[in-house]
Order: sequence, then C-alpha cells, then structure tokens
Amino acid sequence: MKRRIAVVTTSRADYSHLYWPLIELQQHPDIELGVIALGAHLSPEFGNTVSEIEKDGFPILARIECLLSSDTDTGMAKTIGLATLSLADTLSAWRPDLLLLIADRYEMLAPASVALALRIPIAHIEGGEVSQGAIDDAVRNALTKLAHIHFTSTALARKRVIAMGEEPWRVHHAGAPSLDHLRRSHLLNHEALQQRLNIALQPPTLLVAYHPVTLHRETTDEADALFTALSKVETQILFVYPNSDAGSRQLIDRTQTFASSRPKTHIFVNLDAVTYWSLLQCVDALLGNSSSGIMETASFALPTVNVGMRQQGRERAPNIIDTIADPDAITSAIHQAMSPNFRASLAGMTNPYGDGQAAERILQVLVNVDLENLLIKAPVPIPNEAQ
Repeated sequence: MKRRIAVVTTSRADYSHLYWPLIELQQHPDIELGVIALGAHLSPEFGNTVSEIEKDGFPILARIECLLSSDTDTGMAKTIGLATLSLADTLSAWRPDLLLLIADRYEMLAPASVALALRIPIAHIEGGEVSQGAIDDAVRNALTKLAHIHFTSTALARKRVIAMGEEPWRVHHAGAPSLDHLRRSHLLNHEALQQRLNIALQPPTLLVAYHPVTLHRETTDEADALFTALSKVETQILFVYPNSDAGSRQLIDRTQTFASSRPKTHIFVNLDAVTYWSLLQCVDALLGNSSSGIMETASFALPTVNVGMRQQGRERAPNIIDTIADPDAITSAIHQAMSPNFRASLAGMTNPYGDGQAAERILQVLVNVDLENLLIKAPVPIPNEAQ
C-alpha cells in the first residue's frame, strides 16, 4: 500500500519552503499526498494564496477557514482553536501515516495537537533554530518535542534538537528546503521580473520585509523607528506584506500611508516563490526582521539590514547587518548595506542554511522510515539515573 502523507501549509511563506518537498512527494510512486491549506491561504486580504497551490496541481485534501479578521493576540489564540476543530475532522477521516509540518507559525500548534491525540507521527522541518523576539521560538520548540522525525536546516540546529532530548537517529540535517528554488526553479531575469511586477526597477532598490514583533506587548513598537529611517532614504522601496500576526493590519495601514506620499514606492500583497527569489537577485539590499532576510538572502550575498529583536539568536552569514530599532542606527545600517565596499566584501560567501538539495533528503527519510514504534520515544538519559 502507498504511504499516506499529509502536509500542512498556512501561508505564502511556508508554502514557498514546502514547494520542492511537495514536488518530490507527489512524484513518488509509493506516496499518496494530501495537502491541507489553512489560515492566511484562504484570506483575500493576504492574497488568497490557496490559488497558488491549485495552480501548481497539488492535491488539496482540505481547505480550512480559521483565520479571524482580527489584529490582536486574542484573534491569534482563537485561530488556533478553530483550526484544531476542523483538523480533528480532516485528519480523523483521512488518517495519514505521517503528518509533515514546517517551521514555527503559531497555527501549526493546531495540527500538531490533533496528530498527537490521533496517534499520527509528525515529521517537522526547520526545528532547532532560534528567533528570541517572537512567539515563533516557543512554537518551534513545542513542535520539536511533539515531532517524531526532524529535518534541520543547519548542523548546529541538529545539535540543538538532540540537546532537547530527541534521539539522534530521528534528527536529519537536510538544509532549508526554500534554498532548493535557487538550484531547481527558473528565476526571472531583470527584464522579465519588471514585466511580472509591472514596475521599473530603478537602482538602488531596497526591499522591505517587516513583521510584527510578537513577544512585545505592543507588537508594532519598533515600526516607528523603521518608517522614520525609511523617510530619510532616497531609494526605490518595495514592500512585501507582513505575516498575519497581531499588529499586521496596523503595519499594512502604515505602509499604505507611507507609500501614498512617497514616489518610487510599491507594495506587494503576495509574491510567489519564483518572483520573490528573482527579486532577491535584483535588488540592492533587504531591510526588515524576516527569517527570509537571514536564511535566503545569503544565497545571493545580498546585503541585509536586520532590525530589532525578532530574529535575535538565529544563525547568520556575513551579509547580515544587525541594528537596534533606532532611526539613526537603521539609516546608518542601510547606507552601509548599500555601499559598494560592503557588497564586494561578501564575494565568495556561502549560505549556512544549505545547498539546495533539501527536498531529496527529506523525501528519502519520509519514504523509508520505519513507522513501527515511531511514536515511542526513548527518555532522555540522565547522569547517575540509577542512584
């Protein structure tokens, strides 16, 4: 019988990471694949990105409406509850042999909890990383302890997962699957990208990917410094929408107000993976607090200004310039990132998050792992336990 694997995706961000693993799973003759789309995927406000999954031809097992039209932490908490109720029905009916989850979005707590109750083994991608300024950090660690198979992006992340008490045979250093786009996707050249975006890319161009800082009581506290700094920068600015976290709508409103009064400024609600990656190879720098700025820009040696505490603790390459959320500090960091000398200093750098072959490594484990007794984890050895 075919091995039945369900894959959960909540947004444009994790879908771009899951694309090549999904391709590998869909094409394997011994796998029956089912995709569960929920959260922002079904929101017109965030681009209705379930249409991308449909266009790519992956079998959608369920479309789960659970994202509240809210901008609060209470809305986030209720979204988890709504997702849990629907996922209980979906996973009970289909009963996959494995459930594949990725990263650290708060919505992922719902499928993990349901799978635990239904005794469905969980495979988790991108555990063992650190982002101390967001609730993502706690979510990621919770998913690690609930999961039975782990695929880490870096060697250090693998060590961290094992240090959390996971048996080494369960933990595989695969690399970040988003980097597979660089090796396997056909990226757009400068002219084709301009046509796709319907804008003229006028260097220098700054790409901004900024999200709420979900461990702050006020999740948009650092945004004042960001927008003040941007008002002093004389470059073309491209914004991508923030994640659907508490405070995201405040950021969207503020971005729209900023763009309406500033020339050479554009906002994109949603960019598919190929367009986004193509943009990374064409812009002059990235500014924000997104994990993409840490994990993916290194593949292009793209200067990146990382603002504030959201990505604190995450492994980073030499292209990252860290700055506090202060207007003058951010402005100075942008000037450094835009300087030819800094860009030249990055020549020959490598990305610590992988080599673009993660999907194949993930597939081999998912196809071949012995499901018998996978749910039973050995306890963490304790020195002198006998005493």
